[in-house]
Amino acid sequence: MDAIERALMAISFNADGLVPAIAQQHDTGEVLMVAWMNAEAVRETLQQRRVCYWSRSRKALWRKGETSGQVQYLRELRLDCDGDTVLLLVDQKGVACHTGRRNCFYRAWRDEGWQVIAEPEVAPQELYGLAARTE
Repeated sequence: MDAIERALMAISFNADGLVPAIAQQHDTGEVLMVAWMNAEAVRETLQQRRVCYWSRSRKALWRKGETSGQVQYLRELRLDCDGDTVLLLVDQKGVACHTGRRNCFYRAWRDEGWQVIAEPEVAPQELYGLAARTE
């Protein structure tokens, strides 16, 4: 058994064969996004060192940046104490959020309401060449 297969055996995938994956910028600690991975996505990420997720809506592998060019390169994969969540320390090239923001956590609860705390750095239309959803 190779090292990647040993790594996969340590991960507790849920009943759907998925594990939550938190992407964090390796050098600043900024939390960029949360997504899902299946075993194939983890395997590809470890082999290619370019992050790959599982898209629940498309039911297919989603290679971060394949349509937007906003790629995540894996620096380190970490596993939590229960083995049921992975932390991806990445080098994010460009923005991480489909809304064109650096990260997906651009709304903060303040004064009893949600406030936008980060504006888009890139128009979603520029990322995807179409009218992408913004909320």
